Amino acid sequence: MAIVVTAASGQLGRGVVEALLARGTAAGDIVATSRDTDKLKDLAEAGVRTATLDYTDVPADLFGAGDTVLLVSSDAVGQRVPQHTAVIEAAKAAGVARVVYTSAPRADVSPLILAPEHKATEEVLRASGLPFTILRNGWYTENYLAAFGQAQQTGAIASATGDGKVASAERAELAEAAAVVLAGEGHEGQVYELVGQEAWTHAELAAVFAEVLGKPVTFQPLSGEDYHAALLGAGLDESTAGFLVAADGNIADGVLAPTSDDLATLLGRAPRTIRETVPTWV
Repeated sequence: MAIVVTAASGQLGRGVVEALLARGTAAGDIVATSRDTDKLKDLAEAGVRTATLDYTDVPADLFGAGDTVLLVSSDAVGQRVPQHTAVIEAAKAAGVARVVYTSAPRADVSPLILAPEHKATEEVLRASGLPFTILRNGWYTENYLAAFGQAQQTGAIASATGDGKVASAERAELAEAAAVVLAGEGHEGQVYELVGQEAWTHAELAAVFAEVLGKPVTFQPLSGEDYHAALLGAGLDESTAGFLVAADGNIADGVLAPTSDDLATLLGRAPRTIRETVPTWV
């Protein structure tokens, strides 16, 4: 029996493997998967087992009876449901003990642009009859690293979020929470809303940037149309620009504002706030 971590060459998946090791899981009890196992060489050298996994071609022998599987959601927006379904079906055929899935905040009811595929995957997982745990991971605080760089260069950040709030969380803490669930007991059937305990506006984010950089940083609220034009002017393609404008619209509407204590409960401590995280970016 093993803990199988999919997409382990990605930032979240790798973070989960590292958190499992740090928390005492034996390296040989972990299977880290990726489309390209060359990206997992350092983990293999540490004793972690590695395997090839492409969500579009799931090997029949990848999972074993009694395994616990972390299904890290695919980055192929628009293709996630069939890809996730293929992994879930392979896991069921192998007789795994539990599937843990990384979803999105309040995926079953949220108008978030990313929610429909996560909701559909949750439904597939429930219908499979497999024991499951759902980790509804919130917006990464690290999503704003580019904004921090912009603030350094220009003394300003811009978005179409208005005064909408974001209850973000650090990727590393979400990875640690996943490790707690994977290696622990009593999580079957649970749905955890893994977001921060504090929500912030972009004006507040600009103020934190100013504190850390030691210079004024202003927030420039833009309309969706103006933000879209600015993104295209910066060289982004139409699809990416449209997605970012839609995400900002969700934030403006308060979709990412709800907070939760679930992450703190799993970590056994309060998750870090933006005032604690941003200084680490300098």
